[in-house]
Parts: sequence; structure tokens; C-alpha cells
Amino acid sequence: MMNYYSPLTYVVPPDEEGFYLKTILQNRMGLSRKLLSRLKLTEQGITVNGKREYISIKVNGGDVIEIRMQEEESEDILPQDLPLEILYEDEHLLIVNKESGMIVHPTHGHYLNTVANAAVHHWKERGENVRFRPVHRLDQETSGVLAIAKNPYVHQQISEQMIAHSITKEYLAIVHGTVAEDRGTIDAPIDRDPEQPHVRIVTPSGYRAVTHYETVRRYDGITLVRLMLETGRTHQIRVHMKHLGHPLLGDKMYGPEADFAAGEAPGADVSGGVPGAPSAAPSPAADDAAGPALARQALHAYRLGFVHPGTRERVEFTAPLPADMQAVLDACE
Repeated sequence: MMNYYSPLTYVVPPDEEGFYLKTILQNRMGLSRKLLSRLKLTEQGITVNGKREYISIKVNGGDVIEIRMQEEESEDILPQDLPLEILYEDEHLLIVNKESGMIVHPTHGHYLNTVANAAVHHWKERGENVRFRPVHRLDQETSGVLAIAKNPYVHQQISEQMIAHSITKEYLAIVHGTVAEDRGTIDAPIDRDPEQPHVRIVTPSGYRAVTHYETVRRYDGITLVRLMLETGRTHQIRVHMKHLGHPLLGDKMYGPEADFAAGEAPGADVSGGVPGAPSAAPSPAADDAAGPALARQALHAYRLGFVHPGTRERVEFTAPLPADMQAVLDACE
């Protein structure tokens, strides 16, 4: 006997009477072709008024359409009892405040101590069979709000919002130096460094990347900034802030220490010759790596907002600044 997640329901309004069921499923409920094909082959995948129907039928006003997805498990992820700060959970979503140092998903050589291990254990304890589906990723050292879909429909719906740039993604970062502007936009393309493929650089031949920033507060030698992503390139905030001349505090890959180790004078121009891009003017902190020490890059995913696929209402989740970043700011008071 198949087990299903809670159904997603749509009641046909009077002005949609006579629509094809397929039209409702795709244009009103937003099912992708792939998921629609999958549900068609599932015994109770698509029902109208409790009865399984072909998607070619026409619906009547007041009809109750339900879709059901089979329960799944992440069989390749070992449950592990780890601390997991849950900000929100329902039958569709799990929202957590990821701690710094924790990898989101197991990778080669890192099969344990990830958010996935902790989430699978959490669901086992609740008696739920759920496959781990992170909607987005955070770097290992980046803390903050992380959204995890609990079924393929929710994952698809939020992913489409990300593609449409309708999701709010707001970060807080502590950067070297005093950021002069109260707000600004960095529009500078990013791609891999041909000499170091794991590193990203600003380059005219790269992919478009846009980051909006606001100065929250200036301290002696450092600045707290709020950043909003318009695009989502790998390491985008870290690369763009370095490009601006204000690398993140504690960033071992893009900070002043990394430049010095690579033979580049800290504070040097890293604009990559991008037309119209701001030059990375030397910052006071970048010259001598001033500012309090931090064991990781000072980047925190503070806010995440999107339309909830289950309720169709806009939701927002926030995670307070973590203790290590707050301690840096307190030391500068």
C-alpha cells in the first residue's frame, strides 16, 4: 500500500468551469510537466472530488482537485542526532538556522555532520518519511536561514520563484574598512579563475551578477552591511565585496590574507577590467588586515522570503546575527 504526503487542494472557482483539468494543474497549481507525468502514473496522484480522473476531462465550478505525492526517503543519508535550530516547519517545508561550519548536504569525504543528516534524524523521530531537498545552498562557513522542501512540488515551486527573482534573500556581513556609500549596487560579471577553478573572480567574460548593498553601521576599521542578491552566483557576495575593496572579515579565500599569500598587494584593484565597474580602492582595514579576528567569513543569511507553495501566501523567515559576529561588533563599540 502506498503512503502519501498530505494532499494539495484546489477548489475550482465558478469562472473556471469548463477548463480542462490539465490546464488547472499546470496554470493554476503550477505543476511542471515532469511532476505532472509522475502524478499521472501514481494511483491517487490526481483526484477530482475524491475520484481518480484523466487530465483531459473538463471541470465544474466547486470541484475539489487534489494532488498527492508518494512518501520518499533519503536512503543514502544516514540519520544523525545533531543540533538543529528549527525556525519553522509544516507538512511542506522545514526552515532552519544553519550554524557556521556545517555543510548542507553530504559530499565526497563528508558523509556525516551535515544539515541533511540532522534533518533526516529529526524526521525519523517524528515518524515522517521525507527526502532531503534543500531549495538553495549556503557555504559551509555561512550561517543563517536555509529552506528545505519536503516534497517535489514544493521544491519545484520555490525553485521557479528563484529563477523569476521573486524571492527575497537578504544577508548581513562584516567587511574590512569603512564603506563610504550608504547604499549601492555592484553589477559585475563573475566566473571561475582559470588558474584556480575553485575560486571565482570578476571578469568581463563572466556571468552577470548583481548585488545590492546598504551600510547598516560603520565601526573603527570595519562596517556592517546588508546585502540583497538579485542573482545567485557561487561566492557572489564574497567576490563582489572584494571587488568593491571591502572583503569580508575572516574570509580565507577572498580576504586580505588570501591576496597577500597569492602575491597580490592587499587593497589592489580587482575589477578585472570590467567596463563601468568600480575600482577596488584600498581600504584602511585591508592594508593591514585590521579589525577583530573571526574564525570564519563574516556572512549570515539573515532573511528569506517567498510565496508559500501550500498556502499561496507570502512568508518571511529571519535568523538573528550569530554570537561570533555579534561579538566582533560588540568589541568595536
